[in-house]
Amino acid sequence: MTLSSHNLNLPELSAKDTLIGFDPRVSVEGVEEVRIDLGQARSYSILIGEGLLSRDEVWSDLPKARAALIVTNTTVGPLYEEKLRARLQSQYQQVWSLHLPDGEEHKTWESLNLIFDKLLGSGADRKTVLFALGGGVVGDLTGFAAATFMRGVPFVQVPTTLLAQVDSSVGGKTAINHPMGKNMVGAFYQPERVICDLSVLNTLPAPELSAGLAEVIKYGPIADPLFLDWLEQNMDLLMQKDPKALAVCVRRSCEIKAWVVGLDERESGLREILNFGHTFGHAIESGLGFGKWLHGQAVAAGMVMASELSVLLGGVEAPFVSRLKALLAKAHLPTVGPDLPPQTYLEHMRMDKKSVAGDIRFVLLSCVGKAHVRTAPEAEVISVLKQCTSAQALGYAVTP
Repeated sequence: MTLSSHNLNLPELSAKDTLIGFDPRVSVEGVEEVRIDLGQARSYSILIGEGLLSRDEVWSDLPKARAALIVTNTTVGPLYEEKLRARLQSQYQQVWSLHLPDGEEHKTWESLNLIFDKLLGSGADRKTVLFALGGGVVGDLTGFAAATFMRGVPFVQVPTTLLAQVDSSVGGKTAINHPMGKNMVGAFYQPERVICDLSVLNTLPAPELSAGLAEVIKYGPIADPLFLDWLEQNMDLLMQKDPKALAVCVRRSCEIKAWVVGLDERESGLREILNFGHTFGHAIESGLGFGKWLHGQAVAAGMVMASELSVLLGGVEAPFVSRLKALLAKAHLPTVGPDLPPQTYLEHMRMDKKSVAGDIRFVLLSCVGKAHVRTAPEAEVISVLKQCTSAQALGYAVTP
């Protein structure tokens, strides 16, 4: 197999540095590799390309074991489980499968226990390999199960949504939700490999595509102005699921996240910038009830709020907010949040994992391409909430 490697060995950000090296070309070999550099024992590859579920060479050198478990959901399983099973049956004596219910509202202890029940009932051991075939919910649940079953078993991410390919499958964050907050119970646990088959995005519903583009868009403001320019120029192609445009956007998103995770695996500093828009966005998700808005939809509105707060606190300038809104609108994403009471937002934001001693911390923009994390006066936060929410957005549909 010929791989086009896109390792990023960049220094930690200084006050003047931004990410460099954006190449909008697509590899002619058909499979591209981005490496997560975490030392010899835990580094791994993200493989990106068309038709990877049908290419045997991509599935070589998997962890050795007697058995494997495919964890998927009731939507993705009927579409792609048999293709994945065909790749695995030559390597494992037994290949089991489990179909979880679909949706963010099912990212719970109950679903996690379904995975444990399947593993224990099937006679799994400490070598059994888990394969997460699905979006962010399946990936997070499977990763958390792998991190905790028998104190750790190997797993492989096979993301089937754009959001999972560009964000949640990369970097080792695994979790379930709690009624009081998103991703409150989890572990850092890295996969053995991430396999991004761009062909599966052809069956992705339009709202899910847009939700994934929110996580793509965030990388421009926090790390790469050139990528932001490219997204503005190519958003129409992305909305049309153009294969070459999708290949560029998935690869570049993974490059940026790989670079950040390589510098700060456990989110002790730099990695927090990947949460741009998420403090507000998670408050929207938990405040409305999980599943009412897609994660990417909530993050989109949250990025606008974070940008407006950046303007108030002397960071990015006001014209950028209009620029961001225009790009989000082209991606069919909301630019205002639901009109929940400000105290509801504040209550849920205080549960955010970046909060320290009850102080809410936000990812804000110093300028386009440079982000930092800081607290903000409550009066300014409430001002932004009043400016960036609407009663009409309360009924924003997950499938507009």
